[in-house]
Amino acid sequence: MTTMNISLPDALKRFVDEEVGRRGYGTSSEYVRELIRKDQLRQQLRGLLLAGAASAPTVPAGASYFDALRERVKTARS
Repeated sequence: MTTMNISLPDALKRFVDEEVGRRGYGTSSEYVRELIRKDQLRQQLRGLLLAGAASAPTVPAGASYFDALRERVKTARS
């Protein structure tokens, strides 16, 4: 693992320290890594949403589609 040093204003440093204690992280590095992972996932989701919005329309989803989807979710949980 490589090291990266960042500079924060005092108010942000206090915020990070409070979040580390409040959320049970061992270090500020763990907290920052989690924020970065969440941002990566957010960007990935945004890309998927944009790709979906740009794709050609398909057949509208009706009640039977959602009934089948609910059944698949129930089966997956079992």
